[in-house]
Amino acid sequence: MAAIEVGRICKKLTGREAGRYCVVLSIIDDSYVEITGPRPITDVRRRKCNILHLEPTGDKIDIKANASDEEVEKAMEKAGLLEKLRQKK
Repeated sequence: MAAIEVGRICKKLTGREAGRYCVVLSIIDDSYVEITGPRPITDVRRRKCNILHLEPTGDKIDIKANASDEEVEKAMEKAGLLEKLRQKK
């Protein structure tokens, strides 16, 4: 579980959002985390997610726990990850 931390960029492995990127906002317990896309960028809504359904990437942004979607978007832009993570339509 060391790879799952606040600010870690992950790829969803299962569900309707499979293949899309998300950001870990907070760790709920040993099995669950809260994630967000944010939705305008990656089309992943803020939700509780099982860590077994996530694949951590090497990217991490600097955010505080439970950051708003606007703060997450600004941190992604600062880290230069917006284009990499943007959902292709």
